[in-house]
Amino acid sequence: MGSSSSGSGGDFLAKRSRVARLHSDIPALTNVLMVEDEAADADRLKATLHLMFGYDINLRHAPTLNIAMDYVLADMPQLLFLDDILKPSDTASHSIPFLRRAGYKGPIVVISGQVSRNRRNELLDIGANEVIHKDEVDSVRVAECLTRLYKSMSG
Repeated sequence: MGSSSSGSGGDFLAKRSRVARLHSDIPALTNVLMVEDEAADADRLKATLHLMFGYDINLRHAPTLNIAMDYVLADMPQLLFLDDILKPSDTASHSIPFLRRAGYKGPIVVISGQVSRNRRNELLDIGANEVIHKDEVDSVRVAECLTRLYKSMSG
Protein backbone atom coordinates (compact mmCIF):
# COMPACT_ATOMS: atom_id res chain seq x y z
CA MET A 1 0.00 0.00 0.00
CA GLY A 2 1.20 3.49 -0.80
CA SER A 3 1.18 6.20 1.81
CA SER A 4 -0.85 9.34 1.46
CA SER A 5 0.81 12.68 2.08
CA SER A 6 -2.45 14.58 2.35
CA GLY A 7 -4.02 12.78 5.30
CA SER A 8 -2.30 14.41 8.27
CA GLY A 9 -2.53 18.11 7.52
CA GLY A 10 0.90 18.50 9.11
CA ASP A 11 1.88 21.62 7.16
CA PHE A 12 -1.35 23.38 8.06
CA LEU A 13 -1.06 22.46 11.74
CA ALA A 14 2.57 23.57 11.87
CA LYS A 15 1.62 27.00 10.51
CA ARG A 16 -1.32 27.31 12.91
CA SER A 17 0.88 26.23 15.80
CA ARG A 18 3.39 28.97 14.93
CA VAL A 19 0.61 31.55 14.93
CA ALA A 20 -0.65 30.26 18.29
CA ARG A 21 2.86 30.47 19.77
CA LEU A 22 3.31 33.98 18.39
CA HIS A 23 0.23 35.39 19.99
CA SER A 24 0.57 33.66 23.33
CA ASP A 25 1.77 37.04 24.69
CA ILE A 26 -1.25 38.84 23.27
CA PRO A 27 -4.14 39.36 25.70
CA ALA A 28 -7.56 38.05 24.80
CA LEU A 29 -9.09 40.74 22.64
CA THR A 30 -12.84 41.15 22.68
CA ASN A 31 -13.36 44.73 21.44
CA VAL A 32 -11.43 45.99 18.41
CA LEU A 33 -12.10 48.97 16.16
CA MET A 34 -10.91 49.11 12.55
CA VAL A 35 -10.81 52.55 10.93
CA GLU A 36 -10.53 51.78 7.22
CA ASP A 37 -12.21 53.48 4.26
CA GLU A 38 -11.66 50.62 1.77
CA ALA A 39 -14.19 47.81 2.32
CA ALA A 40 -11.90 45.13 0.83
CA ASP A 41 -9.04 46.07 3.18
CA ALA A 42 -11.42 46.10 6.16
CA ASP A 43 -12.74 42.65 5.18
CA ARG A 44 -9.18 41.32 4.91
CA LEU A 45 -8.26 42.58 8.39
CA LYS A 46 -11.56 41.32 9.80
CA ALA A 47 -10.94 37.83 8.38
CA THR A 48 -7.39 37.86 9.76
CA LEU A 49 -8.56 38.84 13.25
CA HIS A 50 -11.33 36.22 13.20
CA LEU A 51 -8.75 33.58 12.28
CA MET A 52 -6.54 34.70 15.16
CA PHE A 53 -9.14 35.34 17.88
CA GLY A 54 -12.28 33.49 16.81
CA TYR A 55 -15.72 34.87 16.17
CA ASP A 56 -16.45 36.03 19.72
CA ILE A 57 -14.38 39.15 19.15
CA ASN A 58 -16.41 42.34 18.69
CA LEU A 59 -14.95 43.88 15.52
CA ARG A 60 -16.38 47.26 14.67
CA HIS A 61 -15.59 48.93 11.36
CA ALA A 62 -15.58 52.69 10.84
CA PRO A 63 -15.02 53.97 7.31
CA THR A 64 -14.41 57.55 8.51
CA LEU A 65 -12.78 59.28 11.46
CA ASN A 66 -16.13 60.79 12.51
CA ILE A 67 -17.75 57.36 12.76
CA ALA A 68 -14.66 56.06 14.58
CA MET A 69 -15.02 58.84 17.14
CA ASP A 70 -18.66 57.84 17.76
CA TYR A 71 -17.54 54.23 18.37
CA VAL A 72 -14.67 55.30 20.65
CA LEU A 73 -16.92 57.53 22.75
CA ALA A 74 -19.73 54.93 22.94
CA ASP A 75 -17.60 51.90 23.87
CA MET A 76 -13.83 52.32 24.25
CA PRO A 77 -12.04 49.61 22.20
CA GLN A 78 -9.11 47.63 23.57
CA LEU A 79 -7.22 48.07 20.30
CA LEU A 80 -7.58 50.32 17.29
CA PHE A 81 -6.34 49.60 13.77
CA LEU A 82 -6.07 52.83 11.77
CA ASP A 83 -5.62 53.17 8.03
CA ASP A 84 -2.82 55.65 7.30
CA ILE A 85 -4.81 57.52 4.65
CA LEU A 86 -8.57 57.95 4.97
CA LYS A 87 -10.45 59.55 2.11
CA PRO A 88 -10.99 62.35 1.41
CA SER A 89 -8.21 64.03 3.36
CA ASP A 90 -7.53 62.47 6.78
CA THR A 91 -4.15 60.92 7.48
CA ALA A 92 -2.98 59.04 10.55
CA SER A 93 -0.80 62.05 11.34
CA HIS A 94 -3.98 64.08 11.86
CA SER A 95 -6.23 61.27 13.15
CA ILE A 96 -4.03 59.97 15.98
CA PRO A 97 -3.79 63.27 17.91
CA PHE A 98 -7.55 63.75 17.41
CA LEU A 99 -8.28 60.27 18.84
CA ARG A 100 -5.91 60.86 21.76
CA ARG A 101 -7.48 64.25 22.58
CA ALA A 102 -10.89 62.56 22.56
CA GLY A 103 -9.70 60.25 25.35
CA TYR A 104 -8.59 57.10 23.56
CA LYS A 105 -5.59 55.84 25.54
CA GLY A 106 -5.38 52.30 24.11
CA PRO A 107 -2.95 51.02 21.52
CA ILE A 108 -3.15 52.20 17.92
CA VAL A 109 -1.75 50.09 15.08
CA VAL A 110 -1.43 52.05 11.85
CA ILE A 111 -1.80 50.11 8.61
CA SER A 112 0.04 51.91 5.85
CA GLY A 113 0.94 51.34 2.22
CA GLN A 114 4.10 53.41 2.74
CA VAL A 115 6.19 52.19 5.67
CA SER A 116 9.52 53.93 5.27
CA ARG A 117 11.74 54.37 8.30
CA ASN A 118 10.91 58.10 8.40
CA ARG A 119 7.15 57.53 8.09
CA ARG A 120 7.23 54.83 10.79
CA ASN A 121 9.14 57.12 13.17
CA GLU A 122 6.78 60.01 12.45
CA LEU A 123 3.73 57.85 13.25
CA LEU A 124 5.30 56.48 16.44
CA ASP A 125 6.26 60.02 17.53
CA ILE A 126 2.67 61.28 17.23
CA GLY A 127 1.17 58.41 19.24
CA ALA A 128 0.93 55.23 17.17
CA ASN A 129 2.10 52.13 19.02
CA GLU A 130 2.90 49.99 15.98
CA VAL A 131 2.96 50.31 12.20
CA ILE A 132 2.37 47.47 9.77
CA HIS A 133 2.48 47.51 5.97
CA LYS A 134 -0.87 47.05 4.25
CA ASP A 135 0.55 44.12 2.24
CA GLU A 136 1.47 42.30 5.48
CA VAL A 137 -2.05 41.99 6.86
CA ASP A 138 -2.10 38.24 7.46
CA SER A 139 -2.34 36.20 10.65
CA VAL A 140 1.41 35.68 11.04
CA ARG A 141 2.41 39.33 10.48
CA VAL A 142 -0.43 40.73 12.58
CA ALA A 143 0.45 38.29 15.39
CA GLU A 144 4.09 39.41 15.22
CA CYS A 145 3.00 43.06 15.30
CA LEU A 146 0.68 42.54 18.28
CA THR A 147 3.30 40.51 20.14
CA ARG A 148 5.79 43.40 19.75
CA LEU A 149 3.11 45.85 20.80
CA TYR A 150 2.06 44.09 23.98
CA LYS A 151 5.62 43.18 24.97
CA SER A 152 6.62 46.85 24.66
CA MET A 153 3.61 47.93 26.71
CA SER A 154 4.35 45.47 29.53
CA GLY A 155 8.11 46.00 29.66
